[in-house]
Amino acid sequence: MSLLRRRRQQQSPPPPSPGDDSNGSDHDDKDKDKGKKLAQEQPSSSASAPPSKEAGRRAKGKWSCVDSCCWLVGCVCSSWWLLLFLYNAMPASFPQYVTEAITGPLPDPPGVKLQKEGLHAKHPVIFVPGIVTGGLELWEGHHCAEGLFRKRLWGGTFGDVYKRPLCWIEHMSLDNETGLDKPGIRVRPVTGLVAADYFVPGYFVWAVLIANLARIGYEEKNMYMAAYDWRLSFQNTETRDQTLSRIKSNIELLVATNGGNRAVVIPHSMGVLYFLHFMKWVEAPSPMGGGGGPDWCAKHIKAVANIGGPFLGVPKAVAGLFSSEAKDVAVARAIAPEMLDSDFLGLQTLRHLMRMTRTWDSTMSMLPKGGETIWGGLDWSPEDGFECKSKKRKTNDSEVSKDVHGEPVEVNPEPVNFGRMVSFGKDVAEAPASNIEQIEFRDAVKGNNLAHSNTSCRDVWTEYQELGWGGIKAVSDYKAFTAGSIIDLFNFVAPRMMQRGSVHFSYGIADNLDDPKYGHYKYWSNPLETKLPNAPKMEIFSMYGVGIPTERAYVYKLSPQAECYIPFQIDASAEGGDENSCLKGGVYMSNGDETVPVLSSGYMCAKAWRGKTRFNPSGSKTYVREYNHSPPSNLLEGRGTQSGAHVDIMGNFALMEDIIRIAAGATGEEIGGDQVYSDIFKWSEKIKLKL
Repeated sequence: MSLLRRRRQQQSPPPPSPGDDSNGSDHDDKDKDKGKKLAQEQPSSSASAPPSKEAGRRAKGKWSCVDSCCWLVGCVCSSWWLLLFLYNAMPASFPQYVTEAITGPLPDPPGVKLQKEGLHAKHPVIFVPGIVTGGLELWEGHHCAEGLFRKRLWGGTFGDVYKRPLCWIEHMSLDNETGLDKPGIRVRPVTGLVAADYFVPGYFVWAVLIANLARIGYEEKNMYMAAYDWRLSFQNTETRDQTLSRIKSNIELLVATNGGNRAVVIPHSMGVLYFLHFMKWVEAPSPMGGGGGPDWCAKHIKAVANIGGPFLGVPKAVAGLFSSEAKDVAVARAIAPEMLDSDFLGLQTLRHLMRMTRTWDSTMSMLPKGGETIWGGLDWSPEDGFECKSKKRKTNDSEVSKDVHGEPVEVNPEPVNFGRMVSFGKDVAEAPASNIEQIEFRDAVKGNNLAHSNTSCRDVWTEYQELGWGGIKAVSDYKAFTAGSIIDLFNFVAPRMMQRGSVHFSYGIADNLDDPKYGHYKYWSNPLETKLPNAPKMEIFSMYGVGIPTERAYVYKLSPQAECYIPFQIDASAEGGDENSCLKGGVYMSNGDETVPVLSSGYMCAKAWRGKTRFNPSGSKTYVREYNHSPPSNLLEGRGTQSGAHVDIMGNFALMEDIIRIAAGATGEEIGGDQVYSDIFKWSEKIKLKL
């Protein structure tokens, strides 16, 4: 008690404020009143903290969005630097050591294995890259591209996409009228093997195959990367850059400087169609063709080893041009529509993407060819009976299982109408063909011009602004589109794009290949409207992966906000009845390499070119080489040595071994002839095409 009294005596009242004329008694009364109030608010003054400390605690307890962002960025950066440090400190042999501990000893890379067998470089090798995998660099640009001379706009690090995205889109786009350069812009393909060895640092395209070929003696004097501007139509690569002439000259030079040994050409993806165009161009008389004569290919080409070739097109091209989507984009769009559809942060991502890609005429080369004869109609398709299981592909027989009592129960597979490439609504995709009431769209009157109602629409030009509400409704009322009506659909929704494309590409089936009209270059990349070269000793391989669900048909819906938006989108909510259904996220999946269905990759070599046919009058030998997909066993294995995916297959050991053997002189029979895991031969028999 005495201590408390002493502490109270030591506490002195606060000094009066200067200039205060009131007397001391008034101060005392006010202090007493304040004391009473404090006593009421704070029942136990000895247990409570001083007001200054309490205010500090309250200030510390506040957590703003800036604090959260800084904390998140700090954690990400710290984790990244830690992982980077561990990766650089890790011995180079550690990933292989861990992989071998899990899976057993790894086999030698194909180049090492075949070097031990005594194989040596023999035939010169020509690589033909596909769409998007070849680098493009800037030679002339607008003011916003200052400092980017001869820097990669495509491939490499893509750093300038993040720094100046709209400027990048402007320079990557082509002229809407000519399909060539815009005024004041020159973007050109990177040359040499570095043009497509890596797409971005660490993501190989041709690099692994080049390294393995080098093991048996190949180098730049007997290898050539036929780089080209993959945005242009095939004939325009010659018109603008003389690329086809350069390929012709380089092949002639390589053959002449390698003892007269004919070249082995290895195209990938869209490069398959590009080289198909080249083989007709080089034979055709100038000025339209290269003037090499009808025996040029026979003299200069030993084999064409096509990897992942979209000979008959890909359904993915339909979705890409129709709504700038694929399966993964559709799922992302459903989860976060604000990021891709709206004006969020001024991005307008999908609309800018559509504005750019619709100027790339090459994309139209991959629209499905052959119509309903190849791809099927409303009530049939060659793949009828395909079962969407990860490890099993079905026959046309129904499955038999057992119920809980052990009695056999017949389980019929879910019917899939792959021939309906675009359906508006899941009910339309599944309904019997006789129940679908289609309202003709081709002559429909287009409605009001959407671009007039919102001037910002013109900044992300697509022809949907000119389609209007009337045209949008006419498309959806047609309900189901087959490969035969897809071309008419694009002529309706994107007439300017198709007007350019129709000059360079065709999608039909020739009735009479001797008709002089098929001498025009627009038919040269369609294997159903042209003949193979007169080269009976030339071999053609179709090499592709199988065992991966691959996009085949789509369920669409109208976009909820069509004005200044892409009015159609994949209905990601459309799902099949069970986990084995072919319908996933609005997309019907078939067998393929994740990008190209088996039907497109395999049919020509399995049937239409097999033996002497009207498409292969000289009887060049054809082989189907399929590679069953097997994912990597662990993360340290990278993209896998048995992958069948569209790009990852370039690192597949079995495929590389086949190619190296062919380059070293082996024939198709010597590497084993056909190697088939899918039902491509059975599906080919269902296609009623005059051969």
